[in-house]
Amino acid sequence: MSATHAQERLLIVDDDQALRETLADFFEMEGYGTLQAGNVAEARLCLNRDNPDLLLLDINMPGGDGLSFATEVRTSRATPIIILSGKGSMIDRVVGLEVGADDYVAKPFELRELLARVRAVLRRSRTTVPAGPAAEDQDRTARFAAFVLIPSRRQLTAANGEGIELTGAEFNLLAAFVERPNRILTRDAIADLTRRDDWDAFDRSIDTLVSRLRRKLAPFADASQLIQTVRGEGYVLAAEIRWSGRA
Repeated sequence: MSATHAQERLLIVDDDQALRETLADFFEMEGYGTLQAGNVAEARLCLNRDNPDLLLLDINMPGGDGLSFATEVRTSRATPIIILSGKGSMIDRVVGLEVGADDYVAKPFELRELLARVRAVLRRSRTTVPAGPAAEDQDRTARFAAFVLIPSRRQLTAANGEGIELTGAEFNLLAAFVERPNRILTRDAIADLTRRDDWDAFDRSIDTLVSRLRRKLAPFADASQLIQTVRGEGYVLAAEIRWSGRA
């Protein structure tokens, strides 16, 4: 195992043993640790016992609902989830993202494509601050509405100090809005800014991502007014951003 990914472990959840072993062999060759589960019960045990860094989750397994499991995971922790499914329709992709998954890959897929997606999701989910910037840069803070955002720490809290768990994609979306307040962002722009290159004009995954973010913010603010829909154009963060620290 390479040092680069020595602490990163993937939990592969799929009832197809041959596929699980193929994925495990491939990712171990790429320097990742792997865990395997053939059903939701085994996956739940591995998740609680081993605390993996990312889930590769088949949503169409017998004996358990993968989508319900994804929802369960997302309500209790911020572990990134990439859904694997034999269904590749727009509806299935939107439902997968709606329950909180960070990405969706339809079977069959190329292993190198899946590797690129895993790397991207893990990169977005890391909370450690990259080495190099000055301390004052690390603490650059944005205050808006009822929220405090520290981009370098990938940290969002409510004004009362309560932490708000966001997935990697949700955080990237909020950060994109905060850097561009009171400015309409088209769906194309959001796709670019959140590094989503897997959608097209007929895919509502961007709208789903915005809806997910609004739900996370809703307990603390009027999220539909904070992140407003501009019909036919996109979305806008309607807020005054007060920055502290150095850019």
